[in-house]
Amino acid sequence: MFGLYITHPQVKIDPHVPVPRWGLSEVGTARACKAAERGWVRQLRRIISSDETKAIETAEILAAAAGLTVEIVHDMHENDRSATGFLPPPEFEKAADWFFAYPEASFKGWERAIDAQHRVVAAVADILASHNPALPIAFVGHGGVGTLLKCHLEGRPIQRHGDQPAGGGNLYCFSLADRRPSCDWTPIEEWQGWM
Repeated sequence: MFGLYITHPQVKIDPHVPVPRWGLSEVGTARACKAAERGWVRQLRRIISSDETKAIETAEILAAAAGLTVEIVHDMHENDRSATGFLPPPEFEKAADWFFAYPEASFKGWERAIDAQHRVVAAVADILASHNPALPIAFVGHGGVGTLLKCHLEGRPIQRHGDQPAGGGNLYCFSLADRRPSCDWTPIEEWQGWM
């Protein structure tokens, strides 16, 4: 059976609000609602979310369509970037490039990529250790740690190559039997389901 890693779609960027408390924008909400109409959502038996607002909002939209309750897991949060606070998009992209290029170093006090990867991999592994592999499950979180998890599942070094397209709201699927990805990043409202 399948597991999904789903990233939240577009958010309301507000430099005066801590990034973990940003919510979905109108576009992001509309995309999550469109995804919730897909047949694969009703196949899910568990939805796990990070504790950041944008991920919870995404997970709640999907959970409502699937008739599920969202399970919150703190250690699935995005890499901690609080040391720099809000960075305008061009600066953030440069910082993210650096974050992935030097995984064992910290960008101006950010959580190191290697540490964020260990954290998210452990969180997912802990959940899957007691999860029935016959039941589809979705993890809803963030692009950075989603890419770090994907690198691990693919057995390759940390790198930004293979990161999701800008804007978020993508997913990749992996087999629960061997935990190997079976598709690359795909927009949530376009994914056709487990093959």
